[in-house]
Amino acid sequence: MPDSLPDQPATGFDRLVSFTIPAQDCRGRVVRLGPVLDEILAAHDYPPAIKLVLAEALVLTALVGGLLKDADDQLTIQAQANGGVISLLVCDYHDGALRGYVQHDPAEFDTLGSNPDLPALFGEGYLALTFDMGGEGKRYQGIVPLEGQSLTEALQAYFGQSEQVPTLIRTGLKSGAAGNVGGGLLVQHLPDGEDGRERLHARLNHPQWEHVSLLAQTIQPEELIEQDLSLEEIVWRLYHEEDRILVERGASLCKGCRCSAQHFEQVLARFSHVDRVEMKDETGVIRIDCAFCSRQFCVQD
Repeated sequence: MPDSLPDQPATGFDRLVSFTIPAQDCRGRVVRLGPVLDEILAAHDYPPAIKLVLAEALVLTALVGGLLKDADDQLTIQAQANGGVISLLVCDYHDGALRGYVQHDPAEFDTLGSNPDLPALFGEGYLALTFDMGGEGKRYQGIVPLEGQSLTEALQAYFGQSEQVPTLIRTGLKSGAAGNVGGGLLVQHLPDGEDGRERLHARLNHPQWEHVSLLAQTIQPEELIEQDLSLEEIVWRLYHEEDRILVERGASLCKGCRCSAQHFEQVLARFSHVDRVEMKDETGVIRIDCAFCSRQFCVQD
């Protein structure tokens, strides 16, 4: 029977739950976003289809960000493309703080149907994951083509190609008058002899991985977004026959735009005096727009 959290309420919205199945050399993350998703999406007047793709990206960012070990570590997921409605999508995760933004062409969007697929939204492009390991002072980046029917498929391919880690990801999304909900499940196999990011091999036909991934594939999108079904119950439904599951409640998630006048002053200090003069408007003020939270900051140099 998996370890439980008897002294705490079941996990609902805006929190990660991690789990490990020691006998199968597998680990996973489950997340369900609610109010945090509403807050981030409200920063811009996105069309419904753009809202859904950004919501999916934020769920994926939370899942992968939940794999980071140190509070100083940061993950950035970026999709950059040409020939589609969306030219840029950026999300990042830092110690439970999420933010995300989509740059798109509203005029082009009006020419699409009500449910555009990934190629129509992005055209041709790439998906890049950047890991800033604050504690180690190192940065890692992996890039894969932006292919598949969804961002979920593209990210799953990233782990197989760049990280050489057998990975299965499932997401569920819902948008309506009552608010936005996004849920996700990530499961990975960590074969014996592998340590950290130095992968020795990736066997998709490994018996342990076949067992765990087949069970994970039975999860339905509706289960991931069902608010009456706790994240712990999702893990239990999938793996209750395992001898031992280690379950741990992860970070609380929040909107984490780090923009402020002080922050931008520090950024501008890196530029030369001549550059800063050229940035000023007719009143002598440098105006900076934050794409993530749709706010403008005025910095007096």
